[in-house]
Amino acid sequence: MAPPPREITCDRSHYAYDICTTNVATTLNPTTSTFFIQRPTTVDPNQTATKIRPYPRKFDSPVMSRIKELTITAGRPIPSCRVKHEAPALVFSAGGYTGNFFHDFNDGFIPLFITLNSFFHDKDVVLVISKARDWWVNKYATLLRQFSKHPIVDLDNDNKTHCFPHATLGLVSHGFMTIKPELMPNPKSLHDFHAFLRKTFGGNDNNVSLNSFPRPRLVLLNRSSGDGRLLLNMEEVKMEMQRVGFDVIVFEPTPSTPLSKAFAVIGSSHAMVGIHGAALTHSLFLKPGSVLIQVVPLGLESVAEMCFGNLAKMGLNYMEYRVRAQESSLIEKYGKEDVMIKNPNHFLNGRPWSQTTMNVYLKEQNLRLDLVRFRIYLNKAYKKAKQLIRS
Repeated sequence: MAPPPREITCDRSHYAYDICTTNVATTLNPTTSTFFIQRPTTVDPNQTATKIRPYPRKFDSPVMSRIKELTITAGRPIPSCRVKHEAPALVFSAGGYTGNFFHDFNDGFIPLFITLNSFFHDKDVVLVISKARDWWVNKYATLLRQFSKHPIVDLDNDNKTHCFPHATLGLVSHGFMTIKPELMPNPKSLHDFHAFLRKTFGGNDNNVSLNSFPRPRLVLLNRSSGDGRLLLNMEEVKMEMQRVGFDVIVFEPTPSTPLSKAFAVIGSSHAMVGIHGAALTHSLFLKPGSVLIQVVPLGLESVAEMCFGNLAKMGLNYMEYRVRAQESSLIEKYGKEDVMIKNPNHFLNGRPWSQTTMNVYLKEQNLRLDLVRFRIYLNKAYKKAKQLIRS
C-alpha cells in the first residue's frame, strides 16, 4: 500500500528558485505571513514547519534578503477562516527588482506563466502577492487579470484570514527570458507566451497581417535620458534605416507608457533595433518571424547574450551588432590602449556581471554607430523583413 501523500512538499534543488506546495486545505494568516495546513494528527514530525522566499532569484543573495520570508506550518492552533476561496493559491513576491521592465517579465510574468501551466491544470488560481504596490498593480492590471479572474490577495496589507483548498508558494524559472517546454508537464514555449500577450494586449490588431504594409516597419528604441547607452548619432542611424527601405518609428517607452500602446506599435512592426537594456524586453511583443537587432555596447557581450539571446527561440530573426572600441564613448575617457577597452572580458575577470559592469559599461558608455558597418546588418534585416511582407 502506497504511503499517504505528504501535506507539505518542497523542491529546493534548483539554482534559481524554491517551490513549496501544501497538498491539503490551507489557511493563510497574512498578519504573520503564515500558511497553516489542516492535517491529521499522524503528520510526520519533520513536516512541522518550513520557510520560503517566493522569488525566482535564489542565486542573488542581496536581493533575496529583501524578499519577505513566508512560513508553512502544521502547527496549532489554526486560525479561523474569514474568507473562503474555492480556487487554490499561487503565492509569490513582486519585490526584488520589480519596477525594472526586464525583471518584471524575467523574474515575474514569465515564471508566473510557467508555474501556472505546470501546477494548475484548469488555470484557476487566486494570486497571493507580497509587495503588490499600487503602481505595479495598476500598470499590469490587464495582464494580472489574464492570469487570474479573482481579486489579488495583498499579503502585506490584508488582515483577514483566507482559506484555500491548497497552495503553491514560489515561481518556477527556466533561466533568463526563456521557457523550456521539455521541463513542463503541460509543454509551453515562448511562442505560447507571446500568444498570451497578444490575447491580453492585442485588442483589434490580432488579425492585422504583417504583409499588409507596403514597406517594412522598423521600431528604433531610443534612450534620450537615463544612465548611459545613449545613441549619439540617432538621427543619422534613423536616416540610414530609411535609406535601406524601412519605415522607421522611433519609440521611447517610459514607466507610464501603457502596455497596450507599446504592443500596438511593436506587434505591428517587422523589425526592432535597440541598445542593450531593459526596454529590449518589448521584443516579446514582436510577432514570430520579425527581426530583432540588439546593439551590444563594449563589455556587455555576455550579459546581452544571456538576457536576450534566448528570444531567438521565440521564432525571431535575431542578430547582435557588437560595437567596436571606436564606436564607444569610453575610448574618449580611458584611451584605446586601456585594458578596459582592449579586453573587457579580461578586465572583468571573466565575470559577465559585476559592479564594474554596472558603473562603467552600462552607466558611463554611450554609442556612435559606424553607419557603414551597421548598414550591412540593416540590409540583412530588410531582406528578412521583406520576406514577412511576401509571406
